[in-house]
Amino acid sequence: MKILILGASGGIGKAFVENYAHDPTHQVIAGYHHHKPLFDAENIRLHQVDISDEKQVSALAQEIDELDILINAVGFLHDNEFTPEKSTRNLNGPQLIKSITINTLPTLLLAKHFVKQFKHKRPAIFATVSARVGSIEENYLGGWYSYRASKAALNQSLKTLSIEWQRNLKNVCVAALHPGTTDTALSKPFQANVPEDQLFSTAQSVSYMRNNVLDNLSPDKTGKFWSFDGETLPW
Repeated sequence: MKILILGASGGIGKAFVENYAHDPTHQVIAGYHHHKPLFDAENIRLHQVDISDEKQVSALAQEIDELDILINAVGFLHDNEFTPEKSTRNLNGPQLIKSITINTLPTLLLAKHFVKQFKHKRPAIFATVSARVGSIEENYLGGWYSYRASKAALNQSLKTLSIEWQRNLKNVCVAALHPGTTDTALSKPFQANVPEDQLFSTAQSVSYMRNNVLDNLSPDKTGKFWSFDGETLPW
């Protein structure tokens, strides 16, 4: 299989690359933005790309002839400037815009420019790592406005894409993935109250998502929001 994974310098993205590259018959293309990741496997090809920049996404697409799997693992929750908002008093426009630019926009750009790579008729997967807090129905705690809104927008985008591609790319399963609470820089400040058995290493999270979800997907399961354990989540 030929597999494109975006966010390869992040915890989950890197773990996805390592998981799939473990099979030497797979060709893995690893996209990263700022920090070049290091891998030992010979079947990994690295590309530096900002997937919130349409010109760069288009240029990357020109270098890839076809794909069996595309996984976008890029995500943003906080940085030195922004932290999740506890109430509307903490809201600000730049944080919301940055969240949407990183969490929502790239998946739509990838969908726009990677259509021809899926026209080979074989069963294929187009997936993005989302988050359970993006579920509107399961929002019982409030807060985290920008992150929740950007992930809910991502989920709506994937659902809408699945409907369009059912008409003209019937071989592709579009999926949103919840990785569970994973030990990454993104979740690090918020792990204090997470039970030890519910905090996964990146390798665990990816293994669960692959074994319980990705390896079982088929075109007739398109347009769903999946938890790492195989549960279908409400939008």
